[in-house]
Amino acid sequence: MNRRTRRTLWIVAAVLLLLAVAVFLRSKAPPEAARLLPESDGIIYVNFKPFHRFLKKDLKPPQRVPEYEQFVEATGFDWERDLDQVAIGLHRMANPNGPNGPVAYSMVLVGNLTGKKLNAWLAAHAAAHESYAGNTIYDIPSQGRTVRVTQIGYDMLAVSNAPTPEQIHSIVDRHRTAALPFAGSTLLAQHYRDVPLLSLAWGLGEIGLPFNESGSIRIFGSSLPLEADSTIVASITPTLSMGGDLNIRVEEIASSEELASSQAAALATLVTLARGVTAQLGPTPANNGLKEVLRTAEVTLKRNRVTVSARLTPSILGELAKSENSLPPTQPPAQVTPSK
Repeated sequence: MNRRTRRTLWIVAAVLLLLAVAVFLRSKAPPEAARLLPESDGIIYVNFKPFHRFLKKDLKPPQRVPEYEQFVEATGFDWERDLDQVAIGLHRMANPNGPNGPVAYSMVLVGNLTGKKLNAWLAAHAAAHESYAGNTIYDIPSQGRTVRVTQIGYDMLAVSNAPTPEQIHSIVDRHRTAALPFAGSTLLAQHYRDVPLLSLAWGLGEIGLPFNESGSIRIFGSSLPLEADSTIVASITPTLSMGGDLNIRVEEIASSEELASSQAAALATLVTLARGVTAQLGPTPANNGLKEVLRTAEVTLKRNRVTVSARLTPSILGELAKSENSLPPTQPPAQVTPSK
């Protein structure tokens, strides 16, 4: 082997190594939609593609009321059919009793969502519009707030109902550097490493944002033994087994090991009590899903982290999908906007 051949092989090997490193880093990086979100107190991300593929055989064509059918015809897309990914940033409002409520949101939507028909619909329903960095931002009135909407890519929409345009401006600015695999907000940089690899849906931030009530966290009427400002990392991840189960995992990062220990014990007791209560429920798809989650639920403790994990089987998911499709269509709001 002559010197030129050896040098060529070394160059090829180096290029392949760099490509492998790039692919690995990209696999560990947050999804682009999440990286575009502005600074926030909480983040929720859902990848709908696997759910659509997995549940396709169980899903029937959606039943549309006339108002929503008109929206689909006017814009050219259906949220249930064409939305592939959504990333939501939650912003705590300084005055939870003010006109903007306790929480505002900023969203990045990915899918077959953009086009001239949508621009025409937004222009027709906008109270005003703004030009920023080459993007037209439409101001849509909705429930006493202004929902700002702009197209930031051929398959992306940015939406925000924050009181000021700062958040949607940030999304537009971040879109310019979206190719950087580890760009994103401070919250994403601090805690995305805790999200299990290949998660289909995940959330991180302060759990009290959507559920805090009078200093306590209440879900379905029950008060949970968690701090209102606890940082949580929640995820739904497929298993690698042939069964195709989904792992549901919620991890709380407590302020101390002592607090984590007491909360782990309280959560374990709560799970045991919930199993006894739900055992009396009738065999509906929703009840079966809840019983399955509680039956497989486990509470573990490691230092200052409390983890609750459970499992959902494909059969239960199929039952839930069929049940959802059997429900009659609900009436939409008087004015359909992207925020709905």
